Amino acid sequence: MAKNKILVVDDEEGIRSQLKWTFSKDYDVFLAANVDSAKNIAESEKPDLVMLDISLTPDVGTETEGISILQYILGLDNTTKVIMVTGNDTRENALKCVAMGAYDFYSKPIDLEEIKVSIKRALYIQNLERENQQLRDDLEGSYESRDIISDCKQMDEILDIVRRVSTTDVTVLIQGESGTGKELIARAIHFNSSRKDKPFIPINCGAIPENLLESELFGHEKGAFTDAHIQRKGKFELAQDGTVFLDEIVELPLTLQVKILRFLQDMKIERIGGREIIPLDVRVIAATNKNIQEEMKEGKFRDDLYYRLNVISLSLPPLRDRGDDVIILANTFLKRLSRSMKSNIIGFSNEAISALRNYDWPGNIRELENKVKRAMIMARNTYVMPEDLDILSPEVAPSVQKQSRKRKLKEARDYFEQQYIKEYLNRNGDNVSRAAEQIGITRSTLYSLMDKYDIGLNKSK
Repeated sequence: MAKNKILVVDDEEGIRSQLKWTFSKDYDVFLAANVDSAKNIAESEKPDLVMLDISLTPDVGTETEGISILQYILGLDNTTKVIMVTGNDTRENALKCVAMGAYDFYSKPIDLEEIKVSIKRALYIQNLERENQQLRDDLEGSYESRDIISDCKQMDEILDIVRRVSTTDVTVLIQGESGTGKELIARAIHFNSSRKDKPFIPINCGAIPENLLESELFGHEKGAFTDAHIQRKGKFELAQDGTVFLDEIVELPLTLQVKILRFLQDMKIERIGGREIIPLDVRVIAATNKNIQEEMKEGKFRDDLYYRLNVISLSLPPLRDRGDDVIILANTFLKRLSRSMKSNIIGFSNEAISALRNYDWPGNIRELENKVKRAMIMARNTYVMPEDLDILSPEVAPSVQKQSRKRKLKEARDYFEQQYIKEYLNRNGDNVSRAAEQIGITRSTLYSLMDKYDIGLNKSK
């Protein structure tokens, strides 16, 4: 089995020799003393990991040279893990490098046993990332415009099922909270199937008025009802040889649930006011953000339709249960938006990263994308701060107070209190009683604070 490759970039010969002697048994080690040599080796050998001295000697460069090498290496392959080696006087720049994409940093003198553990962990994470990239490459062209980005075991398993189920025509039921990517998964199934060149037609069953829904699904004949001036094909007929995605299917009235069940059994439709039986070849994928078992118990969803749809079931995890995916996705959105908005934002501050990790994300991926978009507009510096995202967790409060130390004490306290209340209301879907309980105050006190800071509730929830 081929060894992983490590590139050591340091202007001190003693350190280069020491690291080569330490790691050459387990890795192929390459040495570089300057920028040009580092770039040449990075191009030719494509190292898996780079140990990079951020501050090279004056005749070679300055600490900015280390940063330029970091950018160059990550530009060649963004899965390369870079560990910055720094003196105490360059620690601040090392933190900037981590925000730019470096994996970690260590101060001289290096603890060899500690760095061994860090290298193993970095290469393990890199292997997972490259496996995920390979999976996305295998499915390239299967998605309409976006890859499914994840480093989460649950999502890996879901993507594996997506790849396998795409080669069949069985119905699929996708469950998950709002904003978890149900339609994206449905599109992945369609665009990775033999139907990919045929229509993919999404239908939000909760967004179409009930009196129009049957016509939207199955079409109507001229004169079938008032204002039916022409014949109109429905969504199922328009999706011939393709896929229909029935989003929020539990919102279907029971009468239409019967008709969907009959279609799944016979694969035939009849337009409203028509007598012609029309055979169709359409795949059906359904989704819901509700507990479908509870809906069945309450008589709101038919058991027989559930069993017909539930040939393959996918349960998408909420963003709060996907570990580091929140950071991976946030960086992806930031890079994408930086290009489209021509922004000079280059990353998230450590405080913002902590806020992203500790926030519950009730709106999941959709909310994250909107928060990042907001931050791109509101940020005043090259790094996004927690207040730019409009989220604040208790864990990041000290850092925010540090940023606000130029303010008067009362202003800083009021700012924190306002953000703290907004976060807990957001976490609890604007449920004042539950938010007050979690904060540790009475409901009336919370209402008083909301009045004080002019914090309103989202009436659409």
